[in-house]
Order: sequence, then structure tokens, then C-alpha cells
Amino acid sequence: MAINGGCLCGRVRYEVAGGLSGADHCHCSRCRRQHGAAFATYADLDPADFRWTAGAAFVKVYETSSGAGWCFCSECGSSLAGTVNGEVTAITLGTVEGDPGVTPGFHIFVGSRAPWYEISDDLPQFDERPTAT
Repeated sequence: MAINGGCLCGRVRYEVAGGLSGADHCHCSRCRRQHGAAFATYADLDPADFRWTAGAAFVKVYETSSGAGWCFCSECGSSLAGTVNGEVTAITLGTVEGDPGVTPGFHIFVGSRAPWYEISDDLPQFDERPTAT
């Protein structure tokens, strides 16, 4: 069963044919700025399982020199996905319609978390991205 989602204005839609894995709450300063929140929640996917089903022309990508990037809708600004070297490798769980079949299992980059936010759950916390999730 495919996982579907999209942006706030409805112009951009996507589908993930396979399952999601490695869901996490990212507290890095770049994700906080991109989302305007204390953290961003992503789930990993196989890039071969991902496709834009509508509004691909509205998708813009901000990519850093390291190859990491963030996809967003140029109309409403919704943050939709994460990329590595131009390939979508993760989606923002907040844009999924229905049950994504995965829940966040840990917090990453907590060493740079917002000083005004206290993590209050019992999920494991890492100062970096763990090598195996």
C-alpha cells in the first residue's frame, strides 16, 4: 500500500510505493530554520520508491554544498522532503496523509537543539546522526 502526502495548498503531491524507516526528530539548526520549529520529523525511504504525483513544477530544493537538501512547495512553503545529492531520501512525517506506518524512534543533533525547548520524552538522544538506525 502506497503512502501519500502533500503540501498545505494542495498543489504538490507525492507517493512512496515502499515503506518508511528510521523516523527521527532532527534538532539541527538547519532543520529548525527550515521548519520554523524546535525540530523537524523525518522518515527515511528508498529513493526508488518515491515520486511526485502532482505539482512537481512547484517543488523547489535548497541544497547545501554538502549535498543535503530540503524540498518545499514554492507556493505555500510547506517543507516536504529531504534530499541527498538531488535524490529524495526522506519525507516530513507531518505531510503524510493517514498512518505512515512508522513512528519516530530517536532525536538527532540534540547538541544543537533550541535552548528554549526541553526534550521531555524517553526516546534516545544523539548529538549526531547515528550510523545505524
